[in-house]
Amino acid sequence: MSKAKVIYIPEGSTAIQEKFINCMMHGGKKSISRTIFSNAMKIMRDQGIKTPEEIFEKAVLNVMPNMEVRAKRVGGSIYQIPVEVKPKRQLALSIRWIIGACRSKKGKTMAEKLSAELLEASKDSGAAFKKREDVHRMAAANKAFAHLARYNRR
Repeated sequence: MSKAKVIYIPEGSTAIQEKFINCMMHGGKKSISRTIFSNAMKIMRDQGIKTPEEIFEKAVLNVMPNMEVRAKRVGGSIYQIPVEVKPKRQLALSIRWIIGACRSKKGKTMAEKLSAELLEASKDSGAAFKKREDVHRMAAANKAFAHLARYNRR
C-alpha cells in the first residue's frame, strides 16, 4: 500500500502557485523563488491590478497547450504525430514556458520580467503564448499523420 502524500500549502497560496515557485527555484533556494514571485505580484498591484493572483491563473491557463507533436518511428521513417496533452503535462509545460520566457529576457530583475510575462500571457500575447501557438501550429501541420498514433503501439 502506498502512503498518501501530505502537501503543505502556505496560507494565501494555491497549489498552482506553489508548483510555479518550486519550478522557478534554483539550487534549492525556495525562499528566493518565493520572494521573486511575491515581488512580481507586488509589481502588478503597483500597476493598478487589483487581483494579480487571478492574472497569474489566467496566464497559466492561456499558455497551456491542448495538442503537441511526438516523434514516432514507423517503417524506418520518423513522423511527427500530433497527440493530445494530458492535464498534468499541460500545467508543467505552461509553467516551464513562462519561466523560460522570463529567463531569456535581459536587463531587468526576475520579478519585473515575471510580472511583464504574466500580464502579456493573460492578454494572449508574449513569448510563452507564442510558444504555445507554435506548438499548436506544428500539430495542425502534421494532422495528416494522426492516424499513425494508434499504429505500432507498445
